[in-house]
Amino acid sequence: MKEHKIYLYGAAVQGIQSFIFQTNELKDIVGASELVEWICTQCFEKYIGHGELIVSAAGNIKCIYTDEEECRKAVKEFPKEVMLSAPGITISEAVVDMTNGMTFDQAVEELEKRLRVQRNKPFPSMTLGFMGVERSRKTGLPAVKIDKDDFIDQGTLRKRQNNTWEKMKEGSSTTHKLYIKSFGLESINPKNIPLDSDKMTSDNNWLAIIHADGNGLGMIVSSIGKDKDMLKSFSEKLDKATTNAARKAFATIVEEEKIDLAKDTIPFRPIVLGGDDLTMICRADLALHFTEIFIKNFEEGTRSFISEMHNNDASLPIYHLTACAGIAYIKSSYPFYYGYQLAESLCERAKRDTKSSGITPAPSCLMFHKVQSSFVESFDEISRKELTPCKGHSFEFGPYYINEKKGYWTISDLAQKTKKLESKSGNAIKSDIRQWMTLLNEDEGKAKQKAIRVCDVSSDKESALFKSATDGIKRNSDIIYHPAYDMLSIHTINTIITK
Repeated sequence: MKEHKIYLYGAAVQGIQSFIFQTNELKDIVGASELVEWICTQCFEKYIGHGELIVSAAGNIKCIYTDEEECRKAVKEFPKEVMLSAPGITISEAVVDMTNGMTFDQAVEELEKRLRVQRNKPFPSMTLGFMGVERSRKTGLPAVKIDKDDFIDQGTLRKRQNNTWEKMKEGSSTTHKLYIKSFGLESINPKNIPLDSDKMTSDNNWLAIIHADGNGLGMIVSSIGKDKDMLKSFSEKLDKATTNAARKAFATIVEEEKIDLAKDTIPFRPIVLGGDDLTMICRADLALHFTEIFIKNFEEGTRSFISEMHNNDASLPIYHLTACAGIAYIKSSYPFYYGYQLAESLCERAKRDTKSSGITPAPSCLMFHKVQSSFVESFDEISRKELTPCKGHSFEFGPYYINEKKGYWTISDLAQKTKKLESKSGNAIKSDIRQWMTLLNEDEGKAKQKAIRVCDVSSDKESALFKSATDGIKRNSDIIYHPAYDMLSIHTINTIITK
């Protein structure tokens, strides 16, 4: 009797962020992100055959095969098609034979081990070209097409193929599909889609890159990983919760800002939306509130279906997921790739802080930074050079939490206190706050004298506002953290007019 074979196939997309943020052209960035989603969905569909697709989102694929030839075909042909379709992307693959009674959770654990090994193996580039050929001015890769004076490499060409003006007018471009998925728009005028970064800005040239990532996902997956049906259902519901959270945040901003979707340029560019991840480029003054609303709805959306799962399996460790986010405020001319790296590192820093609380799941929070320099540096270097005025003091006041936490501000606290800087008393006190910050860099004693003098000669409202910006908070160290830098950064982004 022929033995019944069972194989667990897994694939992981590598080089996603470098592929997406290879240039500062918004149309190329969005085209790249849509290619990544296409890889995990439509591209892989033809290789499923009689297999059972378990996970297909956020650059990860898991599929169970009972036909060895179908599994072999996926292993052999899928990576080649991906790398030819999206030059710059690579795929790690692994297969686990479950035939001899291996359980699903054991197979997943072994699959992840093998995928980690495969990620460390270099893969030859599919982007080849002679030394003496024209190269793309934006990416440095060999050009395969010339559009007027623009030399286009193979990867950029693929990013643009589904975002032609003709397809945008038809509503069949990848940009349309991503806007519809992210924001729930049934239709969109192609003229309102920003193709250049300066079209997204308002009174100034500031943009924001938002990167948000869920907390507690590992605990849930480790609990339900032994049940493939539950894992599949969870993956689908999580993706839906993340998408709905983005849609609700967008709808709130549109209503509050009175954005006319039929006439106005939409000040958002979705980049990645899937699993528990969100990456978004948007007008700078909208980023903080959008992220706050997204995180709140993400928590609520995951609570609705995880609580239901908990009724069926009381061993689940948590009732909902939380999320952390990083926001990098950059000028429209600043390289998007480095802006994304900063947003990602800010998100990781927020995660590190919230996990130190020991609360399960870790509370939702975010960190942000306004890039003041043209130099590309890690956030650790930025913190040391720009946010450490003198020993025992720091301007790294975040992260900012969704809900109350002792020793920290909520996002609402920051927004409300910063809004006061636009008032009459705020206008009178802003220069004093800046002078105090300068003096703190020079001499702590002079800064204290300045603070005393300001409070003596100012009105009660001005004095209270000055203290809210300059009075610090001690946490679990001898360092005093001050919110002045963050308050002035957000205030400037929201009010400065340079156009």
